Amino acid sequence: MTRQPPGQNPVDIMDNSKKAPGAAEKALVLVAVCLAALSMPLTFTGPAVALPAIGRALGGSPIALNWVTNAFMLTFGSSLMAAGALADAYGRKRMFLIGVAAFGLFSALASVSPSILWLDLARAAQGLAAATAFAGGAAALAQEFEGAGRMRAFSVLGTSFGIGLSFGPIASGLLIDAFGWASIFLPVVAASALSLGIGARFMRESRDPAATGLDWPGAASFTAALALLTYGFLKAPEACWSDPAVIGLLAGAALFFAAFCIIEHKVARPMLDLSLFRYPRFVGVQLLAAAPAYAFVVLLVLLPVRFVGVEGMGEIAAGRLMIALSAPLLVLPLFAGWLTRWLPASVLCATGLVISAAGLFWLSGVPTGAPVAALILPMLTIGIGISLPWGLMDGLAVSVVPTERAGMATGIFNTTRVAGEGLALAVVSAVLSALTAGHLATAGLGQPRKLVAAAQRLVTGDLPAAQALLQGTGRDQLVVQYGLAFSGLLVVLTIITIVTAVVVFLFMGRRSEPTMQQTAQAVSRT
Repeated sequence: MTRQPPGQNPVDIMDNSKKAPGAAEKALVLVAVCLAALSMPLTFTGPAVALPAIGRALGGSPIALNWVTNAFMLTFGSSLMAAGALADAYGRKRMFLIGVAAFGLFSALASVSPSILWLDLARAAQGLAAATAFAGGAAALAQEFEGAGRMRAFSVLGTSFGIGLSFGPIASGLLIDAFGWASIFLPVVAASALSLGIGARFMRESRDPAATGLDWPGAASFTAALALLTYGFLKAPEACWSDPAVIGLLAGAALFFAAFCIIEHKVARPMLDLSLFRYPRFVGVQLLAAAPAYAFVVLLVLLPVRFVGVEGMGEIAAGRLMIALSAPLLVLPLFAGWLTRWLPASVLCATGLVISAAGLFWLSGVPTGAPVAALILPMLTIGIGISLPWGLMDGLAVSVVPTERAGMATGIFNTTRVAGEGLALAVVSAVLSALTAGHLATAGLGQPRKLVAAAQRLVTGDLPAAQALLQGTGRDQLVVQYGLAFSGLLVVLTIITIVTAVVVFLFMGRRSEPTMQQTAQAVSRT
């Protein structure tokens, strides 16, 4: 998020023209930031539930429909560090208010988008606004709270994300059923307006006098690299991996990433200090930050599409079922902090990932069309497992590096987490599309080119379009082959999650450093 928080810079400029805020004023600042944080996962999980309805209303190619979710995650993740630098230089309150206002505005525009192109553009703008609001708001919290109070505030902030993830699908399902897909953005507009009003009234301005502004070359090269890489993975299923355009996109991404590393090595105040990767524990935390992307977050998009678009489940029923996956995030992260009194954080994190892997493998054995009861326990297992590292990751991001590097370490961590989620979604969607096309070909259901196109339609939940492409193929045949591909994908995710658990455990070590232990215990006392 930013380079300074949560380690407050003692020379930061704070607006003290008003009397020092009391507990009530600080609590209202926390409410303002949490309202903004609550609405961000709503804009991620909501469109996932609505994607089949959006496709029916606005049309669009599979790539265009994939960008409904990917555009937000891409711009959000790629601009977090840049937004943090701007907040340090120009004021945390100012950037928070600008970000929240823009977030509400672009959410309103998304709800009236006349075409899939305009919706994708609005989603990309939402991501930029969300990064600005998140970076400014989190930095402002770091200035308002100190010591254990700061840790409790950030714990509440994390819980707000959990609430949005847990209840976003069911809330979106209810809204879609009653008012249509465009209504999923209206609660975000309302929350943004309320957050803007409270923040404008009670948040104090602060900035870092030593900040030098934005590292524009670094920000541009990093964003370009992520955009090209994501687009390359989205285009590959349609054009094939050997297509010159796909190769060019991936090669361009590699060049921009190389340019970014060179820029950050030479610039006076880099967005990303590459020397932090000398710390093995820091590398382990970055792997830990990426793990929920493919062990949990991608399911928040893929499962609603499967339930609604392929299996024909209603939006409300699908949203209700998704609670089994995300509800553990409401409680278990704090429980994980309490457990660190007896168990090292590395053990808890690795154990959580192994539990998630078990849930993924269990879910891989549940065929499409199975009773809802067969889905609840494996989904709940995945959610329980991912909740253990979820409650410790933010504190670990700070504690595994020297104190003076805490701010930048947090910024890198959040960028890895959010950008990793967007990239993982693109990669996993491409893999699912390839697996689906392979199973359709094995079943001898059509010509290769049509099979690829039908697979892409199935991955976006457009079963009727897939049937139209493969005339004479029954609905049940397509659902069965898609289900086999989905099960194969879950097995791949299981293996990746287990490998990550082992690597995280080895890199982070068996013992928790005192700072890590104190951080986790502070969370547990909340």
